[in-house]
Amino acid sequence: MADILHRVGIRASADAVYRALTTQQGLAGWWTSQTKGDGDQVGKIIEFRFGAGGFDMRVVTLTPPMFIRWEVATGPEEWLGTTIEFELKQDGEYTIVLFKHLDWKEPVEFMHHCSTKWAIFLMSLKSLVESGKGNPDPHDVKIDNWN
Repeated sequence: MADILHRVGIRASADAVYRALTTQQGLAGWWTSQTKGDGDQVGKIIEFRFGAGGFDMRVVTLTPPMFIRWEVATGPEEWLGTTIEFELKQDGEYTIVLFKHLDWKEPVEFMHHCSTKWAIFLMSLKSLVESGKGNPDPHDVKIDNWN
């Protein structure tokens, strides 16, 4: 198994970051503008659509305002069976986001692409929470023909 791991500090409260990760408005503000559903209750499905396809995530665990876990319900073959976690830790004026996309079957080329895109979108999350404006799809940085 292989994992994607990232760490980013956001100058805001854990509550503000948690809201950006669990509300439709927040998720649409940093990941994809084509987001449907809130992630504020365990068992809910959140739909994320991109120009190149999409994903449905099932909310598995919520521990406000410190932890969120999703499992991939539908999406690309490589994503099936994986989980996504956001662990939040307050450190002074920053909330540290420890991001994990866990349990890839193998580190295929698409995983490399996704790792870069997750970094881009986590910077979009940082921008959204700190300034009020993120760069969700379709306004994100495009890195190849997968987008």
